[in-house]
Amino acid sequence: MQVFEVASLTDAGFTQILSFLREGGVIGFPTDTAYGLGADASNESAVRKIFEIKGRPETKPILLVVDSIAMAERMAELPDAAHVLAAKLWPGPLTLVLPARAHVSTVLTAGTGSIGVRWPEAPFATRLANALGRPVTATSANRSGMPAAVTAAEVQTQLEGQLEMIVDGGTLPVRGGSTLLDLTQDPPALLREGPVTYDAIKEILPNCRKTGITEKQ
Repeated sequence: MQVFEVASLTDAGFTQILSFLREGGVIGFPTDTAYGLGADASNESAVRKIFEIKGRPETKPILLVVDSIAMAERMAELPDAAHVLAAKLWPGPLTLVLPARAHVSTVLTAGTGSIGVRWPEAPFATRLANALGRPVTATSANRSGMPAAVTAAEVQTQLEGQLEMIVDGGTLPVRGGSTLLDLTQDPPALLREGPVTYDAIKEILPNCRKTGITEKQ
């Protein structure tokens, strides 16, 4: 297994990581919440590897990291509420569940017709999406149903032998996933409360409701 440290990552190292993704590889990498499993979201074969690595049912969709609102709009339809939230809370630990564009693979959406996207406050993650020119998968780098990993060592422990490459961004400040808000419902529904609180969202979207906590991603 190759481990790259963000703090000492060279341009040559970043190019190697990017090439690995373009060739269909899956990496462990730091976001602004948990470590994620990153693959080129346009590569169905690579995305399917994530389900195998995590032991994740293919009936559960995969979240995506984008580097801008424009990239999010290429994958999903953004209603007015999404633009308002994105303007105030992106980049940040907020995932918006939105109607997927017709071209988005059902492997990503699990046939739901919707896709979760977020623009994280994590320089490496956004640099990766920007350099690739398209979204990167961001489901948490842990065995399905296990706690989210906040260090590269925890990723290795949970997914031992399953990953060829990990990017070590040190210890992350938050254990758990991003806040998950479903904008395909009317009124919008908070599916998982994370670093962005329900109260903070209610200040922007007064009609938002809380439906409970989702399973680990």
